[in-house]
Amino acid sequence: MIHEVDEVLKGLIGGGALAGSGIDVSFDVPTRDWAARRNAPVVNAYLYDIREDVSLRQRGHTGLRDSRDIVVRRRRPPRWFRLAYLVTSWTKTPQDEHRLLSAVLATLLPHELLPAQELPGALGDLGLSVPVTVSANQSEARSLADIWSALGGELKPSLDVTVTVPFPAYPDYDAGPPVTEGATVRVGAVDGGPPRSKERAHRPHQLAAARSAREQATARPTEQS
Repeated sequence: MIHEVDEVLKGLIGGGALAGSGIDVSFDVPTRDWAARRNAPVVNAYLYDIREDVSLRQRGHTGLRDSRDIVVRRRRPPRWFRLAYLVTSWTKTPQDEHRLLSAVLATLLPHELLPAQELPGALGDLGLSVPVTVSANQSEARSLADIWSALGGELKPSLDVTVTVPFPAYPDYDAGPPVTEGATVRVGAVDGGPPRSKERAHRPHQLAAARSAREQATARPTEQS
């Protein structure tokens, strides 16, 4: 899933205001050595933090149905993780870096929620929209000063971009066979004698037919005399 999020983020940053500019989007660790080797303007999106958003955790399971609309397997809800990226721009002058960051910000702000049909691979197959936040306050995230200190570099202007993505909770579980026979009711005598009534069976198709008849009767308009 993480590599698919990289692909989505690269497409977002490289599009919009930066479309056709030829500026590369890199996911390398922005160390001093990396900065010294670059020879062209670049936008760097460094993945510095991954943690679960426990407020989105759900219990229970969902049913997976076959072509006959019968539940054949059960799946637990996905777990949601926040992927935090440190987005920086690298050029020869601070003014150009600020222009690049402004272009990235203008590109990302309209994409606060990515629909499932725009997501690649297994991420899109889950059928869930993915939220994107830019420079929001994350109390659990590491401070930017600590990040730059760990990288051995000087503090630079940056955007804190967080993509919250679902990860499937494996494994799936087989579901039991569907009910086809229904229940059988026998009413016996109190003294152990013969049954007072005949055996009555409740079958699924009979219940469905009775329910459909009740719904149709309820839906009919009341005739006025």
